[in-house]
Amino acid sequence: MSHLHTGSCLCGTVKFELEGEFKKFFLCHCSRCRKTSGTAHCANLFAPGATLTWLSGEDKLSFYRLEDTNFARTFCSVCSSNLPTDAKARSLVVVPAGCLDTDVDIAPQAHIFMDSKGNWDEHLGDIPAFEALPN
Repeated sequence: MSHLHTGSCLCGTVKFELEGEFKKFFLCHCSRCRKTSGTAHCANLFAPGATLTWLSGEDKLSFYRLEDTNFARTFCSVCSSNLPTDAKARSLVVVPAGCLDTDVDIAPQAHIFMDSKGNWDEHLGDIPAFEALPN
């Protein structure tokens, strides 16, 4: 069965299509993901063997790899949105869930690297939730 997903960056310059199935969905609290996202965690989908096709804006992609690690990120050079990273050597595409324009049929399976989480990232379910920015 073929799974086709589309996505884009915030400014719309970069658009992509991914053919493949998401096998894992992790909320990563490692310090690297926190630094690149500026928030508590990155929501990353893992699609082994998937095919990633850039539909537009490929010339606006930037890529960063942290030396001596497997950590890498692809992002739009115009708006800095995180975008899929094609780890060809590992036959794996890692997709930031927030850049997808299509729904996924998998829910987050685990919080990972909890030993690296921010000290303020506790009991977040206990604080008020609002539909929009409160007054």
